[in-house]
Amino acid sequence: MDTKRKSVDGTSLPKIKVTAEDHERLAGLASAAMDRMPEVAGYLADELDRAQVVRSGKAAVGFARMGCEVEFRDDTTGKVQAVTLVYPGEADIGQGRISVLTPVGAALLGLSRGQSIAWLTRTGAAKRLTVLDVREPAFA
Repeated sequence: MDTKRKSVDGTSLPKIKVTAEDHERLAGLASAAMDRMPEVAGYLADELDRAQVVRSGKAAVGFARMGCEVEFRDDTTGKVQAVTLVYPGEADIGQGRISVLTPVGAALLGLSRGQSIAWLTRTGAAKRLTVLDVREPAFA
């Protein structure tokens, strides 16, 4: 785990967690998407590389993982929104379900309440977000 890497705005990257199950599935997803969407697949792979991998259960609560609803603030605009982090086939922006294979989805992965991260949009614009709340998946 490389904790010395810097965020796109030069700040230190926050420590993140991912479950072993999510890590395995998401690593395969990132690898499979490398040809079609190299930037976001590479970003997701980098996030997985630096994440602390935890087992499911009590250790796997309180951070953004697949199926969780994450409330966050765009630190530039102040806009607050809640989204559910899902796999690409389940994404539906109208229902607030965003793919982990989008820049903001990959940025949210593994963050806990109060953590912030800078990330790049698909157009290359630098953004910063702060997680306000993480709600457990309905199926948990």
